[in-house]
Amino acid sequence: MLLSNPHQVGELFPYTALDDKLEMKNKENQPRSLAEEITLYYEMGLEAQRLSGTVGELEFIRTKEIISRHLPGPPAVVLDVGGGPGAYACWLAQEGYEVHLTDPISLHLEQARGASQDQPEFPIKSITLGDARKLDHPDGYADVVLLLGPLYHLTERLDRISALQEAYRVLKQAGLLIAVGISRFASTFAGLIDGHFEDADFVAIARRDVVEGQHRNPTGKANYFTSAFFHHPDELREEVQEGGFAVKEVLAIEGAAVFLQDLDEQWSDPVRQQRILEAVRWLENEPSVMGVTGHIIAIASIPH
Repeated sequence: MLLSNPHQVGELFPYTALDDKLEMKNKENQPRSLAEEITLYYEMGLEAQRLSGTVGELEFIRTKEIISRHLPGPPAVVLDVGGGPGAYACWLAQEGYEVHLTDPISLHLEQARGASQDQPEFPIKSITLGDARKLDHPDGYADVVLLLGPLYHLTERLDRISALQEAYRVLKQAGLLIAVGISRFASTFAGLIDGHFEDADFVAIARRDVVEGQHRNPTGKANYFTSAFFHHPDELREEVQEGGFAVKEVLAIEGAAVFLQDLDEQWSDPVRQQRILEAVRWLENEPSVMGVTGHIIAIASIPH
């Protein structure tokens, strides 16, 4: 059963059916060991569209807003690790930053190059195939490291810590880390609202998410996402600290607004859209509802 309401799991993970005949492209060039099902999922090519729907726009606006509060001034050096098709890298390049994008999916690199070429006055400085656990940049190179995706597709804790330690290595002494996780409870809330608990397979997926944080989708239903780790907010904080960082804050990105059934209607009204954003800001750091969101974000720095 695919999603009937695109505001829930379908827009958090907005993809159509998987093609059983899809071949992994450039498999030999993939850095280290990225799970095959993750590669297949992203080689479908639709990640470039993910931030264009209503829920995607909410996520994009909120993520940029939070990042902007903490960024040093341009032309600081920003590493967008796992930067996908380049939405955030292009935005930061437009703002005057020197942005270097790395991603393990070759198709994402092609899409990012195309997006960069579409803004020739503000190009992404470099776009390279790479892995968050082993970056090609030297020690102390960057002012900011963005990990907006790697921490949920590195399903083993040791790999996530390795990526965080690698971010620490390439940052300058006053460097800033911005890391995003998917909420441990995203599937549960989406399933309750969208009726997916009628599907026993989805129930099993969501239950494992809550108990273990390990999201697996054996069904072939692409709207149920791909292999990932879903963080409890406290766990994201703890992992970032274990990577060597001092955590400034952990925030909900979309908040409960991501689960509104009439979000399209409300979002299309500029006044109501601003009220939604204001309400999400009110609750962004409230511990009692931190997990009621699609994504959570940690802001951290190297301890002095």
